[in-house]
Amino acid sequence: MTLGWVSIVRLGLVQMALGAIVVLTTSTLNRLMVVELALPAVLPGFLVALHYGIQISRPKWGFLSDTGGHRTRWIIGGMVMLGLGAMGAAVGVALFPGHATGALLLSVLSYALIGLGVGASGTSLLALLASATEPRRRAAAATITWLMMIAGIAVTAGVVGAMLDPYSPALLLRIVALVCLGAVLLTVLAVFGIERRLSPVAVPDTRQRFRDGLREVWADADARHFTIFVLLSMVAYFMQELILEPYAGLVFGLTPGQSTALSGAQNGGVFLGMLTVGSAATGLRIGSLRGWVVAGCLGSAAALMMIAGLPALSGTAPQALTPAVVVLGFCNGMFAVAAIGAMMALAGEGQARREGTRMGLWGAAQALAAGFGGLLGAASVDLMRHVVAADATAFGVVFVAEAGLFGLAGLMALRVIGARRIAPQSVMVAGE
Repeated sequence: MTLGWVSIVRLGLVQMALGAIVVLTTSTLNRLMVVELALPAVLPGFLVALHYGIQISRPKWGFLSDTGGHRTRWIIGGMVMLGLGAMGAAVGVALFPGHATGALLLSVLSYALIGLGVGASGTSLLALLASATEPRRRAAAATITWLMMIAGIAVTAGVVGAMLDPYSPALLLRIVALVCLGAVLLTVLAVFGIERRLSPVAVPDTRQRFRDGLREVWADADARHFTIFVLLSMVAYFMQELILEPYAGLVFGLTPGQSTALSGAQNGGVFLGMLTVGSAATGLRIGSLRGWVVAGCLGSAAALMMIAGLPALSGTAPQALTPAVVVLGFCNGMFAVAAIGAMMALAGEGQARREGTRMGLWGAAQALAAGFGGLLGAASVDLMRHVVAADATAFGVVFVAEAGLFGLAGLMALRVIGARRIAPQSVMVAGE
């Protein structure tokens, strides 16, 4: 037996739970450290980069779930690790004012645990989807889970933003504990009984086969060039992740709840951008993978330029910030879903058809770029705030640089991605 649509949606709930916890650590806690605690932006940048860097272990987690079977235990165990890490990170934020050294040590350990949890749960979930989903449904299943993760991020950011005002450390700990506990319970209910009803899947023979496959994939010029594109575009995609909320607080005076809600609005825009591309490309058969990727990159660059220029608009700037951030999210979503389609198309190419190895390579590249991009954005803001007097100028320079990277990624996409049209099952769920 293979996964049906209901089971695929149930597994998508795990991605939703994963996104709900992660957004607290990369968005809310980051803002609190920079604005409320007046810590250097490079500190949360380093912590988030640490959790992304540890996700280089994703191939190992996939190997363990392949050879050992019982992927469900790795999914649930990873979510428990993620929840414990997020709780520890929140405690670290509460401890910083009076116990900076202990808080820093706890934060480092917690973000490392977050990276391990995301790697174990997320990789095992995708491995279960890949091994138990019919080939014609695999791309649609991946897109469903991606959209549900974005929905979890957007909803959690909006709800937590409304609950967090007025801010206090005790309130923060209660909210994080509630989200983590809910995510673990949802994961257990979502995966319960699914794997037992599936047909047995053959396991790899040896670890050496993975290494040989990785060398073979890297020898493929198309795969190698696409890896470079993923690195460049994802650095641009994640540079604003750790600086947007501090920008809203320092330059526009938004409260923690308001800036968290702003992050929710951005992720809502990402969700709408993904749905728009899926509907246009599959329902109306408009555009190609390459065209949508380029449009998303250039649109993101334009939105970042707009955000950087808002402080010059004086009184209208705070009201214009949310629409500009939603446009950025919308264009990010266009780029992301088209890039997913390109990955799916390219992953099936090549003589050996090593889809899992190719996706693993690009997943590792994305994790590296996400960590480096967030750290680069935060460190650049710290540097610019020492060079120029105005916070608005310091943040603006970094946003303009990020826009330039998106422009370069768009130009590279013209060479790396073929002008394929998205197959009906590549982006949206095919009807039955």
